[in-house]
Amino acid sequence: MVRILPSLGIAALLSSGLALGQSKQPDPLSIEALRARSYPGSAITVERTLTSGANYRRYIASYRSDGLKIFALLTVPSGTKPKSGWPAVVFNHGYIPPEQYRTTQRYEAYVDALARAGYVVFKPDYRGHGNSEGQAEGAYWFPGYTIDVLNAVSSLAKLKEVDAGRLGMWGHSMGGYLTLRAMVVDKRIKAGVIWAGVVAPYTDLVNNWRRPYMGGQPSTRVQQRRREIFDRFGTPEQNPGFWNAISANSYLAEGMAPIQLHHSPADTHVPYAFSQTLARQLKAAGQPYEFYSYAGDDHNLSKNFAQAMRRSVAFFDRYLKGGS
Repeated sequence: MVRILPSLGIAALLSSGLALGQSKQPDPLSIEALRARSYPGSAITVERTLTSGANYRRYIASYRSDGLKIFALLTVPSGTKPKSGWPAVVFNHGYIPPEQYRTTQRYEAYVDALARAGYVVFKPDYRGHGNSEGQAEGAYWFPGYTIDVLNAVSSLAKLKEVDAGRLGMWGHSMGGYLTLRAMVVDKRIKAGVIWAGVVAPYTDLVNNWRRPYMGGQPSTRVQQRRREIFDRFGTPEQNPGFWNAISANSYLAEGMAPIQLHHSPADTHVPYAFSQTLARQLKAAGQPYEFYSYAGDDHNLSKNFAQAMRRSVAFFDRYLKGGS
């Protein structure tokens, strides 16, 4: 079992919301609360064998998170396994309406590129998506998807084909938000790649993103949770301590694995400024990062997919394979 211990200091005080006289118990969305949780994961169970890829095997698999059965797409290279096991990547997909989500649909080319390059790839569905148990509550107001991703890391580390010392994470859009949060919580993640990510602080997510409730049409439960947060903690202007405490960006200076960012200034779904902000913050914190911009492209980097994926694979190769 892996337990992420909370760090001590001003961040813990800020996360408590004491400035407005709230409870000393940190909100479950805060980074400190996430660090205080355990993420045991589970053994990965193969549920169904799929048609193989060019040089890798494909499976529908499952693992446990928060007592829930979560399904995932799993790929394993077909060649001779290295003595220590294959490097592996947890693949965090972006927002797809949960009722439309299917484990084997969308992101096929993305997963294929990583799998062909000799990585075990594990793409969790998140709770409430496809056949996964639980309620799909969205990423931004509830911690559930982040918890599922962190349990995916623990589960992947248990897989006999995997080298637990060579784990990376890839995320697109909402999956980029999950990737950044996972990386400030779990130091086992040795490299992260984020495409068009929701990676700005909550102040920007609330004030500078013209999408209702940050990702799709919100459920009544999401709307209620959002109202509860504002009622309890106030706005970012009224209580910056709380909003900083739930933003992964506030924790960059504590040490980060290398991050590679990809984004188009023409993205109409997630503001390009979000990646710009994270890049500036990583630079100010002295953390290793790369930032690639793709003029005139879309949210999926469709026009520059091949180049962006080559850069992504090369980045993982450098930090998970030692440049091999």
